[in-house]
Amino acid sequence: MISPYKGQDCLNRVIRVIIAIDGPAAAGKGTLARRLAREFNFAYLDTGSLYRAVGLSLLRAGVDPADEDAAVAASADLAPALLSDPALRDEATGGAASVVAAMPMVRSNLLEFQRNFAQHPPDDKAGAVLDGRDVGTVVCPDAPVKLFVTASPEERARRRTDELLAKGQAVDFGEILADVKARDARDSGRKDAPLKPAEDALLLDTTNLDIDAVFLRAKALVQKALASQ
Repeated sequence: MISPYKGQDCLNRVIRVIIAIDGPAAAGKGTLARRLAREFNFAYLDTGSLYRAVGLSLLRAGVDPADEDAAVAASADLAPALLSDPALRDEATGGAASVVAAMPMVRSNLLEFQRNFAQHPPDDKAGAVLDGRDVGTVVCPDAPVKLFVTASPEERARRRTDELLAKGQAVDFGEILADVKARDARDSGRKDAPLKPAEDALLLDTTNLDIDAVFLRAKALVQKALASQ
């Protein structure tokens, strides 16, 4: 395992404020999670980066991400340096991550890292913000603050297209939209920890919602959770 954290996970007892943010790709959950982490001086973990790192390690080794044995081995012996690799944000890496994330053993290998990070944030932070696909439903179902951030496939594809164009990459909106829909189908249709809102999560649709408005609603929830500690 790649986790440096030890101790009871967040299923057993919550001793920190944990903010669980889930949602599909390009919905704005990462932007919101990082802003909340800065606002409250909490630790931040993009759980998707773990799956992207597994996918990236396979791509660089010339291995098909659909090779489950190779993916499981990569997830069990993941190089931490990959978590800060700029190539994690590449479109091909995202596609590979979606493939390996559907594999139960890969998810199992990465689950302990996420739970221990949430329960024991680095630098003795008072809380942790985790964003991903199953934080509120599987990783930390007892988190006091759960958000599900979403947007229409077309809006998410537009955002991703603009992001790639800004980087100077030649992209086709139709291809990006098809990829967004394919990832949604894989993430929502997998048997193990499918993408879905937790029953007690606040749904935030950012299709036509300003990021500042999203942040203020989420901030109020966190403040309420802090006041109850």
